[in-house]
Amino acid sequence: MKLSVVATLYQSEAYIEQFYSRATAAARVFADDDYELVFVNDGSPDNSLQYAIRLSEADPHVLVVDLSRNFGHHKAMMTGLQYSKGDYVYLIDSDLEEEPEWLLPFAQTMKSRGSDVVYGVQERRKGRWFERVSGHWFYYVFEKLTGVAVPKNMVTARLMSKRYVEALTKHLEREVFIAGLWHITGFEQVPNIVRKRSKLGTTYTLKRKLSILINSVTSFSNAPLIAIFYTGAVISSFSIVYILYLIFERAVRANPVEGWTSVMASIWLIGGLIISFIGVIGIYLAKIFSETKQRPYSIVRSVYGQHK
Repeated sequence: MKLSVVATLYQSEAYIEQFYSRATAAARVFADDDYELVFVNDGSPDNSLQYAIRLSEADPHVLVVDLSRNFGHHKAMMTGLQYSKGDYVYLIDSDLEEEPEWLLPFAQTMKSRGSDVVYGVQERRKGRWFERVSGHWFYYVFEKLTGVAVPKNMVTARLMSKRYVEALTKHLEREVFIAGLWHITGFEQVPNIVRKRSKLGTTYTLKRKLSILINSVTSFSNAPLIAIFYTGAVISSFSIVYILYLIFERAVRANPVEGWTSVMASIWLIGGLIISFIGVIGIYLAKIFSETKQRPYSIVRSVYGQHK
């Protein structure tokens, strides 16, 4: 099979039919009749699954992978890639913020550059000020803490070779940060400037973005643990210097040091730091606990279509 188009479904019933028709048209230009559309239903609460099943019954090119519940966008994408059979795989969101027709310029870039991946990058991040600013700081903090330079303003849409997809799906983390996995998998990856449409809202709230940032940093770096060590060393050094100062004041200058307020402030400061450091260590221990259980990162309830 020449091409697989992979898309996830979550609250997608308003877009799925238009996405299907546009993705089908683009796939036919790229691969004639040698293609498949893989829809992964990520526990969508609306009628996305029913719409997708009807498409699979009417069109043998459509495969629907129904997950047993909502596992999250990144895990659903990885599951869809595992079910893809094409020599080339076009991964894209189904909400039409990204254009199915980008497949064709991506293919031209891949052919001219001889690369394994062509991915979309926004010239200017879409959305309102909060979405733009939080997105910028997310990647800035991630790069500073991990040393992994994930391309900024990158979108989901990307055309990938089969060997790249096979390498990507070898990653078996239970806590998936797919942008990081895209980058560290390697191969030649080429950006292509795109303009992403903007919907009225986003499902990535501040709380969710902070959760993803914590997960991504602790998945790709031990920098927080190293920072804990150095912070402890600095505090200990200041403490030793201050103790020597107190001994000098008491023994040499016979000047007892007062300062109940400063003592209590120091206790609260050190106590807060200790609790925070234990929390960071706890996050890493939780990740180890999750990985050692070897639970699958998604569970498929049913498959509808050609690979049943």
